[in-house]
Amino acid sequence: MAASTSIGPSKSAQVRARLKHPVIDSDGHTVEFQPALREYIRQVAGPDLASRYRTDGANWYRMTWDQRRAERPLRPPWWALPTKNTLDRATATFPKLLHERLDQTGIDFAVLYPTAGLGVPHIREDDLRRASCRAYNTFHADIFREYSDRLTPAAIVPMHTPQEALDELEFAVKTLGLKVIMMAGHVRRPISAVAQNMPHPTRHAYWLDLFALDSEYDYDPVWAKCIELGVAPSFHSSGMGWGSRTSISNYMFNHIGHFAAAGEALCKAMFFGGVTRRFPRLRCAFLECGVGWAGSLYSDMIGHWQKRNRNGMENYNPANLDRKLFQDLARRYGGKLVADQLEGHGEGWGIGGTDEDPDALDDWSRCGIEKPEDIRDLFVPNFYFGCEADDPINAMAFDTHKLPLGAKLNAIFSSDIGHWDVPDMCEVTEEAHELVEHGLISEDDFRDFVFANPARLWTSLNPDFFKGTAVEGAVAKLLA
Repeated sequence: MAASTSIGPSKSAQVRARLKHPVIDSDGHTVEFQPALREYIRQVAGPDLASRYRTDGANWYRMTWDQRRAERPLRPPWWALPTKNTLDRATATFPKLLHERLDQTGIDFAVLYPTAGLGVPHIREDDLRRASCRAYNTFHADIFREYSDRLTPAAIVPMHTPQEALDELEFAVKTLGLKVIMMAGHVRRPISAVAQNMPHPTRHAYWLDLFALDSEYDYDPVWAKCIELGVAPSFHSSGMGWGSRTSISNYMFNHIGHFAAAGEALCKAMFFGGVTRRFPRLRCAFLECGVGWAGSLYSDMIGHWQKRNRNGMENYNPANLDRKLFQDLARRYGGKLVADQLEGHGEGWGIGGTDEDPDALDDWSRCGIEKPEDIRDLFVPNFYFGCEADDPINAMAFDTHKLPLGAKLNAIFSSDIGHWDVPDMCEVTEEAHELVEHGLISEDDFRDFVFANPARLWTSLNPDFFKGTAVEGAVAKLLA
């Protein structure tokens, strides 16, 4: 007898029963059954290459504390999967069981991302990275194919070069028939001056290639290929190890805010790099990061542009300083210490500025901003933000009184089932609906969160995304 049928209706199922629309989960997780997956890796990569594949933080565990203090390895995630609830642990691993239990979660359709596979597009070794992505994608396509009416897995797309991204995009979409892609959100590249003297420079000295600004490569062919293939790029890369998130002892210290940091960096690069200007049809999703940082970024960009647009830069042009007046005021109000220093220094009083190229004064030139509304129109429609069910900050996305120019941000429901954030899968939809019960958002906002926004994201480049699924009719009605 199936264990999933042995319990009564959950609170999430009860919430779903009251709704007049489906619930689309844009970021659940499958937990890979490693013995089967490793067989796929061996088939794709060969036994020698496959033997180098690892998904854990084994190096940290092999070190003494003295070695950790000396080499500063990041404390890796540990005990990151729910285990006390054995049924849920198995549900995240076996598609048939998840498909059978989906109604208990209150979810009608789920987009599923990998777990160990989140780090695969960041493997340093080129051949192992590409082979592992290919193996993961083939594995997930095979095990989820039978359940495509309610479940669809995301393909892993490496981004170390545009060509490897293009190769895997073509294979995942055209050969495997996958319709969701998870691209690497950044690439750690060695700093050339350091790499000459270090065997593994990206461990300690690196810069982040965010593909859209100051990159080593032109990634426009990748964005164009996404549009051609009808897939919306989504990003689920880690920011652990960046900046202050480098504790050698505390996983929680490293974890809190790290997806937001990674999402903010890439989103900002894509905007300032003009990607949304050049590719207005492109829709991108930043996952498991919440929406708080997005509201702050959107607001900050408008505030910064209003001060530092091309015309506004004249307020800061050193050539506009009245040096005679400044000198006179310094004599009158600066006191003896200032007056004694005025003579013999020419104009080198530390009040000037650098000589800048007149053609490089507009940091907004790539995205062509002429008015604040341009920022809204190039940011709000193009970006979607994965928000976990229990995050009260989700309400910010719908607060048109606080967001500039009356904007609403595209928050999308992300259950995170399969990971430690969700010890009970049957509570996620109920937790998300608590925003309505607490008066933080309206029922219409909730509909956008769990249905309308996800539906528009996934059909933005592929109108047939939900064809043949359990939500096909509801999505067609919405879009009509």
